[in-house]
Amino acid sequence: MTEEEQQAFLVNGYTLQVASNGPRGAPHLAAMWYSLDDDGLIQFTTFTKSQKIINLQRDPHITCMLEDGKAYSELRGLVVEGTAELIIGDADATLAVMRRSPEKYPSNPSSRQSDADVRRVAAKRCIVKVHPDKIYSWDHHKLGGVY
Repeated sequence: MTEEEQQAFLVNGYTLQVASNGPRGAPHLAAMWYSLDDDGLIQFTTFTKSQKIINLQRDPHITCMLEDGKAYSELRGLVVEGTAELIIGDADATLAVMRRSPEKYPSNPSSRQSDADVRRVAAKRCIVKVHPDKIYSWDHHKLGGVY
């Protein structure tokens, strides 16, 4: 995919697969809802005490994968390898990220709850921003039926 296609794929994607380095040396994989910040960086919130945050505090390397398609000729995907920036203890910033994409995630409880209720949850969460070191992608639509 071109850089423009990659950005559009991220904007329109839904569930991001996020891998951190687990405590036993195996990847720790989690599915996350996400948004993009004003600079186009992947960001998401998660509970500060979650295993992925414990892993990222120990080792900030992170890999994120977004994929789409069912038939082989439809498969598309994007992988971002990078460094996680953790923003912990900033409930206002966390609240803003939690409220960022209500049209994308209408079943997200934070889109229906009061600021006070969401703020209580935000106080227990943190933000992860992914600073990319390497991005690669694939788009089987471009194979023209040859595979």
